[in-house]
Amino acid sequence: MNKKNIGSRLDDLLIEEDMLHEATAIAVKRVIAWQIEQAMIAQNLTKSSLAKKMKTSRAALNRLLDQTDTSLTLATLASAAVALGKKIQFDLKPT
Repeated sequence: MNKKNIGSRLDDLLIEEDMLHEATAIAVKRVIAWQIEQAMIAQNLTKSSLAKKMKTSRAALNRLLDQTDTSLTLATLASAAVALGKKIQFDLKPT
């Protein structure tokens, strides 16, 4: 076999199966949740203390940290970023 890659790309398969947007949303949410958790660890913050700094409930914070719950609002993300002393940066790139 001389071909370096066999078959289509994963993105092509996800597009064919109409699953690309869902897979992308889950991947992005996992990264966001992981980054927030890492910032909490670095700052020695509990869920309760971060929720208090965000002026929200612990249940709302749990939804933010749930890697499979993609119903994240920008307001919630902005609140978490401010509470953690971070800034949000988005970047849309061509496919």
